[in-house]
Amino acid sequence: MQHGSAIVVIPTYNERENLPLVCEQVMQHTGGAVHILVVDDNSPDGTGELADALARQHPQIHVLHRQKKEGLGRAYVAGFKQALQMGHALIAQMGADLSHDPRDLPRLIETATSADLVLGSRYAPGGDVSNWSRQRYWLSFFANQYVRMITRIPVRDATGGYRCWRRQVLEAINLDTVRSNGYAFQIEMAYRACRLGFHVQEIPIVFTERRAGKSKLSRRVIWEAIWLPWKLRFSRAYNSPRTEQGVSPPV
Repeated sequence: MQHGSAIVVIPTYNERENLPLVCEQVMQHTGGAVHILVVDDNSPDGTGELADALARQHPQIHVLHRQKKEGLGRAYVAGFKQALQMGHALIAQMGADLSHDPRDLPRLIETATSADLVLGSRYAPGGDVSNWSRQRYWLSFFANQYVRMITRIPVRDATGGYRCWRRQVLEAINLDTVRSNGYAFQIEMAYRACRLGFHVQEIPIVFTERRAGKSKLSRRVIWEAIWLPWKLRFSRAYNSPRTEQGVSPPV
């Protein structure tokens, strides 16, 4: 892995307890070859200040401060834009709560050398979840089946947030037109990559329920994820590849 070729975007809001450990493990398991971009939404618990301190200690850590909390999707869009401006060829994304195992990051990045978008999948063969109730597992599993059935994209885990993108995919997607947040953001981004004809590949991961802090899942996020697949399927704006600034998909 060439130094500086990859960066991982990590959105944070009140993740002071988890951030040092996730940064440490990312650096450990990638040999320091992957840059880290922390996108903090003005966390009241001091996460942003802690991120600045970590950046002063480690030159591969960067921090993007946002003025207010506007949702996971907006944070990722801001982070993706910043990573593109920094010139990175591969742009990964992961949560700050250690639900995504940093040991899987090298596999995601390596797979992205032969695929345009790599999804860390709980539901691909070999994937799994840890510390979930049976009810939550089946709810998530069938939610992803629901998304796949309605949108008709060949993806088993459209709501997962552990991914790696080639910069060409993010450049082809008009990030300014992405409006969804939470799980719906993950669905929309995967859908748009598929609609543009990019090569999407899933690799198995084990998702572990957060170790510290409070989950940000809300009813609004859930309802957005329920209606978005129908909007994606029937909205003309989402179903013409030409809407993505005229960028042609790879042959």
